[in-house]
Amino acid sequence: MCADKLNQMVSNVRIGGKGTPRRKAKRVSHTTVVEDKKLAPTLKKLNVSALSNIEEVNFFREDGKIIHFKAPRVQASNDANTFVISGKGKEKDMAELLPNILTQMGPESMANLKRLAEAYQQAQTEGGAEAGAEGEEDIPDLVGDFEAEEKAEAEIEEVKEEAAKEE
Repeated sequence: MCADKLNQMVSNVRIGGKGTPRRKAKRVSHTTVVEDKKLAPTLKKLNVSALSNIEEVNFFREDGKIIHFKAPRVQASNDANTFVISGKGKEKDMAELLPNILTQMGPESMANLKRLAEAYQQAQTEGGAEAGAEGEEDIPDLVGDFEAEEKAEAEIEEVKEEAAKEE
């Protein structure tokens, strides 16, 4: 092996500067979130205990959106009247979660539900009127005379046959 090839291979393998170990791939280490580290001592002071068997948590916002946590880690402290919900929360519309969340809804959310039902009814009535109009137009009208086109094709074939006979 020549020295040029060897130097080129060495320069491609080194990730850092001079004196760093040679590695094929750069490894990114994932650090834990700083907020969790700061929050842990505070929660310990509040003496929170874990609640089990909680499948989902929903927070209802005033604008009708819902913050939905699927399989969260829930901790509670009765003395401090504190609940801690940890996990990935997703913002969803009420329509996405509707059949399952009816028992969780309070009086404030019922107004949003009424607005959603009215919008759904309005969409159904508009959609029904459009579907009725489209139903009449499902079968297209005949355009052109098919017999005339067949006659024209027959004449073209006759002309081709006559040209073939003349040759």
